[in-house]
Amino acid sequence: MNIKVLGTGCPKCKKLYEAAEQAIAASGVVAQLEKVEKLDEIMKYGVMLTPALVLDGTVKSSGRLPSAAEIAGWLTTATGT
Repeated sequence: MNIKVLGTGCPKCKKLYEAAEQAIAASGVVAQLEKVEKLDEIMKYGVMLTPALVLDGTVKSSGRLPSAAEIAGWLTTATGT
């Protein structure tokens, strides 16, 4: 699974990255986590508000900070575990 945190490096973007790390650890899902900070890359996802979270190419949240538990739920749903 590929997880991307979209954002320019603001404090909320950093918190989302940390929440995604916690969610991966809590869910036990094998995932690759990366930051996307370049605006042209962020715009490719149609995201107008950051931070945003992308799971396997699908934008799951934008403009808000989902909890680690919410992200873990998305991960387990996406993997069927």
